[in-house]
Amino acid sequence: MTSDELKRAAAEAALEYVPGDEVIGVGTGSTVRHFIELLAGRRDRVRGAVSSSEETTRLLGAAGIPVVELNDAGTLPVYVDGADEATRHLHLVKGGGGALTREKVIASASDRFVCIADESKLVRVLGRFPLPVEVIPMARSYVSRELVRFGGRPRLREGYRTDNGNEILDVHDLDIGEPARLEQRLNDIPGIVTVGIFALRPADLLLLAGPDGVRRFD
Repeated sequence: MTSDELKRAAAEAALEYVPGDEVIGVGTGSTVRHFIELLAGRRDRVRGAVSSSEETTRLLGAAGIPVVELNDAGTLPVYVDGADEATRHLHLVKGGGGALTREKVIASASDRFVCIADESKLVRVLGRFPLPVEVIPMARSYVSRELVRFGGRPRLREGYRTDNGNEILDVHDLDIGEPARLEQRLNDIPGIVTVGIFALRPADLLLLAGPDGVRRFD
């Protein structure tokens, strides 16, 4: 199976966890695009979706799925999103698409976070994928110096601004052996909006697609 076929298989498996007549949360990325396409065929089952990015909002609109503001939706029963890396402990690195802040907010506002990915995203220890860090532009240099103190090599994502108007530092070579501890310590650096470690609020269910089918970790 191709990578695209595996992503679609993971997305299809997530449909089982979409409750009827509810507003759900929808993430961002290539695997989520498949989920939206599949959800479009069942759009009468959901009342709407809270979107994690402008790109997802566009895709949901094209699929005929009403987009609802999180402020109006309240607590969501389920949030479906992908990941750049995942461990068997359900810790994730996210933000390759730049939507990490809104993704983390929606995940935190949801009763259940279902992560969908192909099996290439499964790692023993997080950190192979550069860690995205969203920063307020005026704090970029200061935050970069602080990240170097943690052993990382931050690189500005050139020519990119998040939907929130901020910048992204992609941090290479970080030791993420203790994801929750590092997430908390980085959160304490002034100027950082969000880090792409999802360990304080990990996934509740990880659906990983491989040639032999979709494996479930919870």
